[in-house]
Amino acid sequence: MKEMQLNTIGMTSRSHGTGGFMDPNSIVGYFGLTEGMRVADFGSGAGYFTILMAKRVGDGGVVTAVDILDSSLETLRAKAKMDGLGNIRTVRADIGMLGGSGLVENSQDIILLANILFQNADKRPIIAEARRTLKPGGSIIVIDWRKGTDGFGPPDDLRTDEEEMKQLVIANDGIQYTGEIDAGIFHYGMIFRKI
Repeated sequence: MKEMQLNTIGMTSRSHGTGGFMDPNSIVGYFGLTEGMRVADFGSGAGYFTILMAKRVGDGGVVTAVDILDSSLETLRAKAKMDGLGNIRTVRADIGMLGGSGLVENSQDIILLANILFQNADKRPIIAEARRTLKPGGSIIVIDWRKGTDGFGPPDDLRTDEEEMKQLVIANDGIQYTGEIDAGIFHYGMIFRKI
């Protein structure tokens, strides 16, 4: 895994869509995206990762943004249009149940779960849906809030410790942990592979 240089310029260089708490452009560099990939952004929100991933997979690839809120997907569609990106598909769906994303089994090269798992008391159905839709050899990428960052982000009781999160994901048959991503001070990042 390549080493990432920490951004010392400060919050002004970070994405406004993330509240300034992380630098999606640097983080996306860890995903191993290549032209033509099929990627799903579960809980995409307004798409601060979706847009960056769509640029990297190119016209031959597809990024599917899945979110439960129409308003977030509408914002994302407007951003995609402004950037001239025709390779983003938006899906309004509940990823909290198996089959909820509407994606075909074994169809995605990468599934991104960024700042979505802390919002759900039972994370297992979301992780199971990510596993179901991921191709063998594909990656699940988890980015979530670190515990103990004092006042930034959600309350600590909604956050999951890194080791506990790792165990939750690998509890799904055929998923193995492959490494970490430097997601900044307030978040951790992990990469898992479907075998």
